[in-house]
Amino acid sequence: MSMIRDLRAAVRPSLRPSLRKTSAPHSGYDTTRDPSASSAVVDCAVYRDGSRVAAPATPTPHEAMLQVREDGGFAWIGLHEPTEEEFAGIAREFGLHPLAVEDAVHAHQRPKLERYDDTLFTVFKTIHYVEHDELTATSEVVETGEVMCFTGRDFVITVRHGGQGSLRALRHRLQEDPELLAKGPSAVLHAIADHVVDGYIAVAEAVQDDIDEVEIDVFSTPAKGGRRGSDAGRIYQLKREVLEFKRAVSPLLRPMQLLSERPMRLIDPDIQKYFRDVADHLARVQEEVIGFDELLNSILQANLAQATVTQNEDMRKITSWAAIIAVPTMICGVYGMNFEYMPEVEWKYGYPMVLGVIGAVCFSIHRILKRNGWL
Repeated sequence: MSMIRDLRAAVRPSLRPSLRKTSAPHSGYDTTRDPSASSAVVDCAVYRDGSRVAAPATPTPHEAMLQVREDGGFAWIGLHEPTEEEFAGIAREFGLHPLAVEDAVHAHQRPKLERYDDTLFTVFKTIHYVEHDELTATSEVVETGEVMCFTGRDFVITVRHGGQGSLRALRHRLQEDPELLAKGPSAVLHAIADHVVDGYIAVAEAVQDDIDEVEIDVFSTPAKGGRRGSDAGRIYQLKREVLEFKRAVSPLLRPMQLLSERPMRLIDPDIQKYFRDVADHLARVQEEVIGFDELLNSILQANLAQATVTQNEDMRKITSWAAIIAVPTMICGVYGMNFEYMPEVEWKYGYPMVLGVIGAVCFSIHRILKRNGWL
């Protein structure tokens, strides 16, 4: 079986059980930044013929490049939230463009693909679904991070921002497939892109469940004491989270299309074919996110319309009872004016007659309003 046939299985996020239990192949391999460490480098390795070069300890970026220049292969350096000072030496060592370095150090970049001389600079937005027991007007649904990737002829530098989006499991999977890693840095770039987009698919499914829950609540019969229109805060909060999701997905579609369609010297032709699959999955997620936004707009409008209808129903009931109460108010007002000559004032049955008239008229008005749906 060729490497290309196994490519998708190697980069998918679902790990085989043996991989979940396997420890790092070399001491010092850890992509979780140690808070007490002074360096932002969380892992650095040299890969030759698809295998990680054994070393007594994880080499520094400078030592890794010396090995690459002497014996071939490529270096993969992983960093987590480096400062300008921490990244300056690496930027000089690999000849990175100052504009790309500035974007990599400062987070909150837009997903993009840029070429600087013989280096590709790619920005990915990672999305993590935040688990919650109940969706409220203040619930955080998605959490974003960033992964920047510098891809050269003989190196890959990944810069991660945020607490999510660790590449440790991805590196493990790639190291289990030497034939794939032998394709060089472009194989790592594809694996990262596929890993990020697979994360989008999982988050989209979870967000769909939240939207379904809100939709059911909006169109279901409100519980006793509940009121329609009270879900507007939840809907608006979910819409804001979907908008953040959309900002991560939509700008990335064009870079993935370029990587899959335009020949590039830094991208292996065999690997480039599989960027089409990533672009296809990303396009599907984008359609889903756009659909989420439109559906939430419809749900919000329906919710507001229900609130308006509820208010109208309340006003009709108030008006109906006011009309009923107006009858005894008017009659009692007339007979309370203390005129000496008034009809039936001297009659002993006048009082019960007036009460009977009031009751009959009020009952008739109530029946009419009830039949017309006002009460």
